[in-house]
Amino acid sequence: MSTAAAGTQGSPPGKTDDNLNFLMRSLVFIEKAGNKLPHPFWLFLSLAVIVMILSWILANAGTSAVNPATGETVTAVNLLSQDNLREIVANVVTNYVTFPALGLVLVVLFGVAVAERSGLIPTIMRSAMAKTSPRWITLIVALTGAAASIASDASYMIVIPLGGLAFKAVGRNPVIGCAVAYAATSGGYSAAPFVNSLDAILGGISTSAAHIIDESYTVTPVANLYFNFVSMFAVAIAITIVTELLLNKRGEQLELTEEEVPEGEDRDLTTKVTPAEKRGMIAALITLIVCVGIVVALAWPADSFLRDTEGAFGPESGLMAGIAAIIGFGFFVIGIVYGVVTGSIRHPNDVPEMIVKGVAPFVQVLVLFFAASQFLALFKMSALGEILAIRGAEFFQEIGASTFLILFGAYLLVAVGALFITSGSGLWTLMAPVLVPMLMLLNISPETTQAVYRIGDSTTNIVSPMSPYFVMILGFIQRYKKDAGIGTLLSLTIPLSIGMFIVWGLLFFVWWALGIPWGPGAAISYELPG
Repeated sequence: MSTAAAGTQGSPPGKTDDNLNFLMRSLVFIEKAGNKLPHPFWLFLSLAVIVMILSWILANAGTSAVNPATGETVTAVNLLSQDNLREIVANVVTNYVTFPALGLVLVVLFGVAVAERSGLIPTIMRSAMAKTSPRWITLIVALTGAAASIASDASYMIVIPLGGLAFKAVGRNPVIGCAVAYAATSGGYSAAPFVNSLDAILGGISTSAAHIIDESYTVTPVANLYFNFVSMFAVAIAITIVTELLLNKRGEQLELTEEEVPEGEDRDLTTKVTPAEKRGMIAALITLIVCVGIVVALAWPADSFLRDTEGAFGPESGLMAGIAAIIGFGFFVIGIVYGVVTGSIRHPNDVPEMIVKGVAPFVQVLVLFFAASQFLALFKMSALGEILAIRGAEFFQEIGASTFLILFGAYLLVAVGALFITSGSGLWTLMAPVLVPMLMLLNISPETTQAVYRIGDSTTNIVSPMSPYFVMILGFIQRYKKDAGIGTLLSLTIPLSIGMFIVWGLLFFVWWALGIPWGPGAAISYELPG
């Protein structure tokens, strides 16, 4: 059975670009133009060379900027100097093995592979989608992706493949499902039902920036809690609207390649769940509850190794720093339990074989990670990203406009900055010391500034090739469409990014206009002391 059928369902034979409306033609153009770009491996290496050349030009021109966070002057670094070339060569291996996404992908993938190859994940999807209308699938996947940010970066490895399986289960194009899951997980990273490590990091940076004006001011980790919770639904709705009105039509024209289904993996995810599979799911659920209980019990003591040195669950705590390993191990255990109960695992040797088969499709992603890691390391080393962000913030500081225009300008500035610096905490470290004090002087609270930063940073991440997960989502998509390129991905993520930018932005400004607190004790406005 050709998987192309799932992608062309309902599409008249012989349909050409002339039959498409303007938006559809635009997406086709983006895909065709983007796919003419070199393979991502060569693209990232080419960008690395370009960064080196630009660093030489700008360093000789004396390009610099003052980092408001430290007061130090940041100067463009000439990567072509003898010393820097020596350092670049020496750090090639280090750049790759320390690439943030590399270890995360492998650790989580080991566990997910067992849960998938044992049949647990396909069975859950079949069970969940059996009586679900295809129209609800988008909303469910989008909500899951936005809520999954509580699992930090590990959420990418979990939600994206599930999005593809969910869409495939109801006869939709799994490529669109992967894109929806990616947009919800990456774009909705700041939209979460609970407080996560990002809240603590951003709150700390905002507090330091606020001390420039008011040394007694504190931005807590729950400063944006109310807004973040509602944002989760706003992001899901925006993604659903764009997908239902536009991307599903685009998916009908994306012809899929013949998929090689690994042994033991169900080709038809819509078949009924057998009694043995039901018993396996129940056993897996009980195991999951036990595992969660064990983690809670271990984390409960004030001096637990899962807490940080202050006894909290901050970003440096064992729980948050090791969340990827914990989640990966959880999938590993429940996958084994399911496999033993259903009979898909009959011998201990079956488990490592499942891991090997699960990792095999992602070898191309690991190759792309090598090129991406070198480019990002050089870009950081050159200091060009810092200079660009600082100069943009300084320009915004000089604008004399209404509060609305300033907030909207900040929204645009952050959205553009996030295209170049995809680390949310890194970009905020550069921008907060300028934006937070400036807006405090305009009677805008640090919590408000932080909220507008979060939505601006989140909405454009999904279209930035500088994000390590941009490469990863391309690998997931190529499982279903082997000839998919950067253009294919951009033709799907750009509409989703625009939709989130509009809907999330509207939510922010309505919230701000109504004066609703962003979180517990977090006001909209700020009054200068005295």
